[in-house]
Amino acid sequence: MQNTLGDLNNHLFAQLERLSDEDLVGEKLIEEMNRAKTITAVASQIINNGSLVLDAQKTRDNIISADIKVPKYLEG
Repeated sequence: MQNTLGDLNNHLFAQLERLSDEDLVGEKLIEEMNRAKTITAVASQIINNGSLVLDAQKTRDNIISADIKVPKYLEG
């Protein structure tokens, strides 16, 4: 399975549409709200993981680059 952040975005908007259904009431509404909380928690972890990977790649690129500029406070 190869999912993308675009797929995640589409899934989140689909969940928003389900929550916006005015005919959803009572137990069905509570069930959908619980589903939305779970989806939000998982989506947050996916986004945090993507941010970590991006930060790691930026750090790696800066270490490899010979043109990196050292901040003045780190210069000896």
